[in-house]
Amino acid sequence: MSFLKFFRHHRLFSGLFTLCLGIVLLSNSVYFGKLEAWASSPAIAAMTTTDEVRKTVLDNGLTVLTKEVPTAPVVTVQVWYRIGSRDEATGVNGIAHQLEHLMFKGTSDRPIQFGRLFNALGSQSNAFTSYDQTAYFGTVERDKLRSLLVLEADRMQNALITADSLTSEKRVVISELQGNENSPNYRLSRAVMRAAFPNSPYGLPVGGTKADVEKFSIEQVRSYYSNYYSPENATVIIVGDFKTEPTLQAVKDSFGKVPKKEKQPVQQQAQPVAKPVKPAQPIVLREPGSAPLLNSVYPLPKATHPDVPALHVLDLVLTQGRSSRLYQALIETGLVSGFSGYPANMISGGWYDLSATAAPDQDLNKISAAIEKVLSNVRSQGVTQEELTRAKTQLKSSILLKNRDITRQAFQLGDDQTTTGDYKYTDRFLAAVDRVSAADLQRVAKTYFAPEKSTIGFFQPTTIDAKAGNAANSGQTTEKFNLGAPVDPAQVAKYLPAVQKSDRTTQALPERYVLPNGLRVLLMRDSSTPTVSLAASMQAGSEFDSSAKAGIAKLTADNLTNGTQTKDALTLAKTLEDRGIELGIETNRESVLVNASALSEHLPVLVQTLADVAQNATFPDRELELARNRARSALKVQLDNPAVLARRVFQQTVYPENHPFHSFPTEASLKAIQRQDVLNFYQTHYRPDRMILSLVGDFDLADVKTLVEKELGGWKASGAAPALTYPPLPTPSSVVRRYAPIPGKTQSVTLIGSAGIDRRDARFYNASIVNQVLGGDTLSSRLGAEVRDRQGLTYGIYSYFQAGNRPGPFVISMQTAPEDADKAIASTVKLLEQVREKGVSTVEVLTAQRSITSSYPVDLANPDQLASEILMNETYGLNPAELRQFPNQIESVTQAQVNQAAQELIRPEQLIIVTAGPPKS
Repeated sequence: MSFLKFFRHHRLFSGLFTLCLGIVLLSNSVYFGKLEAWASSPAIAAMTTTDEVRKTVLDNGLTVLTKEVPTAPVVTVQVWYRIGSRDEATGVNGIAHQLEHLMFKGTSDRPIQFGRLFNALGSQSNAFTSYDQTAYFGTVERDKLRSLLVLEADRMQNALITADSLTSEKRVVISELQGNENSPNYRLSRAVMRAAFPNSPYGLPVGGTKADVEKFSIEQVRSYYSNYYSPENATVIIVGDFKTEPTLQAVKDSFGKVPKKEKQPVQQQAQPVAKPVKPAQPIVLREPGSAPLLNSVYPLPKATHPDVPALHVLDLVLTQGRSSRLYQALIETGLVSGFSGYPANMISGGWYDLSATAAPDQDLNKISAAIEKVLSNVRSQGVTQEELTRAKTQLKSSILLKNRDITRQAFQLGDDQTTTGDYKYTDRFLAAVDRVSAADLQRVAKTYFAPEKSTIGFFQPTTIDAKAGNAANSGQTTEKFNLGAPVDPAQVAKYLPAVQKSDRTTQALPERYVLPNGLRVLLMRDSSTPTVSLAASMQAGSEFDSSAKAGIAKLTADNLTNGTQTKDALTLAKTLEDRGIELGIETNRESVLVNASALSEHLPVLVQTLADVAQNATFPDRELELARNRARSALKVQLDNPAVLARRVFQQTVYPENHPFHSFPTEASLKAIQRQDVLNFYQTHYRPDRMILSLVGDFDLADVKTLVEKELGGWKASGAAPALTYPPLPTPSSVVRRYAPIPGKTQSVTLIGSAGIDRRDARFYNASIVNQVLGGDTLSSRLGAEVRDRQGLTYGIYSYFQAGNRPGPFVISMQTAPEDADKAIASTVKLLEQVREKGVSTVEVLTAQRSITSSYPVDLANPDQLASEILMNETYGLNPAELRQFPNQIESVTQAQVNQAAQELIRPEQLIIVTAGPPKS
């Protein structure tokens, strides 16, 4: 899949989507002149991504790509193998994905779950399987670089692939696949792809099917490992703060010893697939679900085809932002509540994927006709020069902004090298984008988007139920299991590669000041790239919803960009879209959050737009009604999702009806909200003394202060800020069990937990270590080791304290097959009892501390995450120096404090357990 897919795959949903906005009305001639000037921005014009990359090929055929980026004391190490579902056939579909799972099970030299080793290094590690490749990646502090190299070289040649581990991991993979089956979008997409590519592996699902996974033999899996996990079929990518020469020597010392593997016949049980007759009508799935869905697929050429740049530019004209053709035809007309489109270009071919969720009471045939009308217009009339220029700017800005993060830079290099054989592909792609003309867009539209070339699918739900489920089966489970001893942390230390210690870099701190109107501003200058990250919050979250009008906080935030006193919605959209500025608004319990990124030269426009919508939003009736319909459709989709429904029922069980955290939107509450209600909410809760603004990037501090004071300093608040009453939480006398049935699901999601703490609680750091040991990481925690790794009952299990301004719950979340849910719950409860009664060991505390403090600078290396961390520290009333002090706070926690926190905060006898999934038979 082309790396552009990683950057470009986006969805437009009610209230939570990236929406590029504009700010001024101009005449066409002046406007287009401005647009051309923005497109020729120095940062955009001089843009390359691979100038500093060095390519080395070892004697054993391994390709090594290195790029020094010394902006933060972290480094990413990735290993990409040229193996994916493209290398499969019917009968072995999913074997590449199964092998990916087994690569974490240990090696002959290190017979231990590798997740534990990565966790001990503080590595943010994971893996994925795609159509053309399988990749393993980890980002760590720079002194852990050699350790990651040793571990990856070890599992390239010595992976333990045993019959027992295959049996266990098959259950985990099937759990993952059945979790996918819970989604109607997935089921529809699978049917459409199978029809569009009946004789191609690209028509098979990447993860495989349950039927095939159950039949994998140990010989088949080992054969794939021998054939594809070999140096000449792999690329190692290293990006970050390191020195090239000693690092290349370290690569040679570890990977250089890995021999090429002797190829074996791949035991594919392929079956002939007859090409079906092209259906005259859409494929129709009539199954339980929430909202009607459309999915359409158009075959495209492979990644290296010369038409690919034009196809990506055309995609932006069709789908990117409010000014795009499909947004105007589908969202603005009220036909759909959300849509997405993206081109996928692979080694051997590609496709364009277009999906939409129907708005309430809308017909899929009408939506399909509207899409075809847009495509027909492009085929017959072409696109405007304005659209072309805007799309090019959006595309190049998106790549530049994403490349601020070293992990994403390495992703680009890995995908380009494995898919096209050229790590410089993106630079060539960008140069080709510059040459794309309006005529090229019309030509590729005619070539690839003719109606007869599409395969269309409709999902027609047979059950639409917006109820949230009822309580059932109160009482404690009685099933018990002998878990055995937890994994000895000493074993982890035994197999952990040596770490070359270096001095910890002193974290810079933001400059904080408060405007006379109470608005708080935090600024941190970072001149490493010509970009800026903005994070802002407003204390106007859903805790202020009333039960009768639940959803008003989100509906208000969703409509901020639908017009101001001087600009309509499209005007607001165009100028930021023309500059490639990315801006998103979302609502949570306590706040409305704004996240944005832009080229530094466009920071004034970004701040002006934020100030305008925060002070002058007008909430037009038509736009408000469209947003309401999108919210209604989103509600149906959410209540059809076991994870979302389980959280809703859990939250309403933990918090009583008179608590601000209890209310959730319903169909009735959304319909009850009037425009005046939204205006009243906006005027009451959007005020400068409840706003915080965080900026990180390449700017002059004095200039930014002047800008913020000019745009936001005149904002006035009247009267006292609204306040809420938080009643005490009832304590359950015993374990409470609730079940929320959803027809048509194959997997259950269970939440286990209780009331927790807030972020300012003195026990927060102690609780963080308890959580890390218990369930902070699926592959390395006690819960992960037992429930996932040993018993194979879940694809993922993890825990967290949701500590905000107010106490949030302690939650354990897991996905299981329905028949495994009770067993997994019993195992989890038993582990909680063990931690509560026996505590955690000294070694476990030290391991958790090392993991948390080592991964912390990795988070802060991403400017978007850094801006958000600064914002949240201020939101929670912490000292700005917390940004620097957090690792010390974690390291100062004692074992006694950790075990005391476990005693106080883990309450197995008072748990609330909620399961959502298939109805019980």
